[in-house]
Amino acid sequence: MRLIGLDPGLRRTGWGVIDVEGNRLHHVACGVVAVADTGTLAQRLAELFRGLTAVLDRYTPEAAAVEETFVNRNAASTLKLGVARGVVLLVPAERGLPVHEYPANVIKKSVVGFGHAEKRQIALMVGKLLPGAQASADAADALAVAICHAHHAGSARAWAGRVLANEVR
Repeated sequence: MRLIGLDPGLRRTGWGVIDVEGNRLHHVACGVVAVADTGTLAQRLAELFRGLTAVLDRYTPEAAAVEETFVNRNAASTLKLGVARGVVLLVPAERGLPVHEYPANVIKKSVVGFGHAEKRQIALMVGKLLPGAQASADAADALAVAICHAHHAGSARAWAGRVLANEVR
């Protein structure tokens, strides 16, 4: 299964694509959709939409995972991040892909084993779990989202198989 992880941002949205074969993870690609600081909010959101659309066109994932928004003290910044996150959720959903959301502490715990891990620790573990992945901080965060979903989806499939097997008996 091919997954894309997305770390939303209005200026820089990280993305990371992995292939999952059983419990093996393989790095496919990663990067950042960088949006200009100039222009109206609507123009910047359109640029983000086009950038993410190009990534999905190129790598054709089967599912997407998105980091949930962290609310900070600046309401205006939180609102702008929220609308950018809306675009990040819309692009894969519009294509009919299942979109899964995870809080930052769940992602960190899934990848590092500690829910309050630092960006440096996340990047280090992403590099160990996906050898050869050369990722910026934003792209590493997005790969971590994809890894988190791979782990959670695998567990859900295993539990569903056990429940089904027990029902058949």
